[in-house]
Amino acid sequence: MEAYTGFAYVYDEYMDNIPYEEWEKYLYGLLKENNIGTDCTIADLGCGTGTVTRMLDKEGYDILGIDLSEDMLSIASEKTYEAEQQIIYSCQDMRDFTLPYTVDAFVSIGDSMNYITTNDDLCDVFKSVKNGLEDGGVFIFDLKTVHFFRDILADNTYAENREESAFIWDNYYDDESANNEYELAVFVKNEDGTFERFEEQHYQHGFTEDEVREAVKKAGLKIRNVYDAFTHNPPDAASERLYYILEK
Repeated sequence: MEAYTGFAYVYDEYMDNIPYEEWEKYLYGLLKENNIGTDCTIADLGCGTGTVTRMLDKEGYDILGIDLSEDMLSIASEKTYEAEQQIIYSCQDMRDFTLPYTVDAFVSIGDSMNYITTNDDLCDVFKSVKNGLEDGGVFIFDLKTVHFFRDILADNTYAENREESAFIWDNYYDDESANNEYELAVFVKNEDGTFERFEEQHYQHGFTEDEVREAVKKAGLKIRNVYDAFTHNPPDAASERLYYILEK
């Protein structure tokens, strides 16, 4: 079963509790601190339905979005058109992608990078980023931590019911592999009042900071900073999400 097929069409509905404006404000601050002004070009990896992509476009950046899900990109394109914005979206795998031009920065937030599930694949992402970056460019991304998957999501079941849709999410974390599996059953209401069921499996991985550092080194990039999310503090055992800033 593919990730983000049926769920793609209700994704933004269930993400309405995510403080995207605060996330974008923090990311925008990191970009400015790292000399990525609004005259720069950016690529958004794992852009999904393009919420943050459109926010950065409104800040003035020349930005393009990359995602593996055609369904998510279809929604991103529709919302971009409705917002009267012009953004190029490309359906590519972040482990092996090409750009029409090199960019000053890459960004990837909302734990898109956790969908990379092996150290080798993580290194491949960094290599592709390096190939697409201008010299001196940066890659800013977030990762959920092992602590978040193991101790917070754990082996729990989550469910939510809305007027037009509902979902059941069974979560499983494997401590040996550090892989987290989401089994999703999504129910979307049809015009005749019946519901259509979609089933999806999502896999994410919890990388340690040492594993990230090793992959960065192998790819030929450097780590400039690592922060506990939405702060400028160093990570600690209670960190649920980290922000990494890499440089070429």
